[in-house]
Amino acid sequence: MRQHVNPLSRFFQIPVEFPPITTLFKDTSLPIHLDIGCARGRFLLKVAQMEPTWNYLGIEIREPLVTTAESDRKALGLSNLYYVFCNANVSLKIWLESLQPGQIKRVSIQFPDPWFKKKHLKRRILKPSLLLVIAKGLTEGNHLFFQSDVKEVIDEMIAITELTGYFDRCRDEKTICNGTNPLLVPTEREHYVISKGLPVYRVSFKRNNVPLLLA
Repeated sequence: MRQHVNPLSRFFQIPVEFPPITTLFKDTSLPIHLDIGCARGRFLLKVAQMEPTWNYLGIEIREPLVTTAESDRKALGLSNLYYVFCNANVSLKIWLESLQPGQIKRVSIQFPDPWFKKKHLKRRILKPSLLLVIAKGLTEGNHLFFQSDVKEVIDEMIAITELTGYFDRCRDEKTICNGTNPLLVPTEREHYVISKGLPVYRVSFKRNNVPLLLA
């Protein structure tokens, strides 16, 4: 079940300051996987234990979910995982600019809120401005991964990404429907969709070498 909040409301336009990277992770030399819209963080909780040579950061706009996720992380004593409450379209830019080039190796947006009503389409998370921020945070060859159970949503995400010119579709993908998930474990939503026999749409991109025209 998706519990919506309006990302355009005044409350969510206030930038959130991220903790220093030394607070986020014990070993700051490890590559970072950024998961945007991590919900309760169950996916990251599992994958951080399976892949301890990576750091994982989950950001989520619903604060109660972040509180629960952080409680679960602390209970397991995971030092390569952290959750931050924020609106990615407002707060992510400053944090990414504080990192060294190449620290972010992988970014994922999985099953984002679809916002079906036409008047609500502007609330969808992926916007050209966010993609430019992500492109600035990635170096050539780093990955961007999307998946959704709503074809209209994934088609829009693909179109926006390709229009930026900063990402190339991974060549080994023949179809976006039920393609192989490159990540180690499925999300809760993914489990649910597959259990219902419904399609999952996936697509992977790589950051290319096109210079970024972003001030």
